[in-house]
Amino acid sequence: MKARTLGRHFRESLKSLGRNGWMTFASVSAVTVTLLLVGVFVLIMMNLNKIADDVENDVEMKVFIALETGQEDIDRLENEISVLPGVESVDFSTKEEELTDLILNFGDDFSLYEQNNPLFDVFYVKSIDPQQTEKVAGEISKIDQIEKVEFGAGKIEKLFNVLNTGRNVGLVLILALLFTAMFLISNTIRITIVARRHEIEIMKLVGATNWFVRIPFILEGMWLGLLGSIIPIGLVAALYYNVTVYAEPRLKNEIFQLLEFSPFIYQVSALILLMGIFIGVWGSFMSIRKFLRV
Repeated sequence: MKARTLGRHFRESLKSLGRNGWMTFASVSAVTVTLLLVGVFVLIMMNLNKIADDVENDVEMKVFIALETGQEDIDRLENEISVLPGVESVDFSTKEEELTDLILNFGDDFSLYEQNNPLFDVFYVKSIDPQQTEKVAGEISKIDQIEKVEFGAGKIEKLFNVLNTGRNVGLVLILALLFTAMFLISNTIRITIVARRHEIEIMKLVGATNWFVRIPFILEGMWLGLLGSIIPIGLVAALYYNVTVYAEPRLKNEIFQLLEFSPFIYQVSALILLMGIFIGVWGSFMSIRKFLRV
């Protein structure tokens, strides 16, 4: 296609927006409302997914080393555990350090045990995949001189089931919302094209090719999607900025955090923009097909 012809299509698509002001307003409004809902929902679901990941990554095993195990055997055990499949990290903690933590967490009453420390030396082990914690714990428990392995058996499985269910439900809801958005916006654009069906018929009757007729409408759909995404991007960015300003100080020492404002908000903004353009172009392309059969 010649640059001159393409330039004409761009000019015609922009002029059409002005000539059909009310229909343009209706289409842009539909895009705006729908993308705003999608943007807010994406913010919520991505942060819920981040919180789920933080909770999973906080899961670790506490491996109790048999009493009277010497330092040489402890070093051997640490090496043996660290090379097991699925193990990400192994941190050693002496029974003196364990008692110090116990006193800090539960009070000075436990300082009575400083003279005769009954605690175990322990390893704190994390899995590469937190959902494989039970399997890795089973392998560690088979090693000689390991007294026991604690990882919240029974509770951790329920936690992972809840997190996985939440992720799956969120994915289904996002896909359903996107499908609804595409349906609503394409129907709104279709109304715009129906109102101009005589214009399309005339162009076809005088010999215009399908693509010559189609391209201005596709470009118009692109402008509608672009214009309709501006307000959602601004509102979503402002909303998330205020949420992060409010929440970050209150979550400072918690195990989970919200996604940082930057670069997350730029990724969401790009997603909203691309969705708006894609839905506008797709809606125009699909809606004009029936009117090209003249």
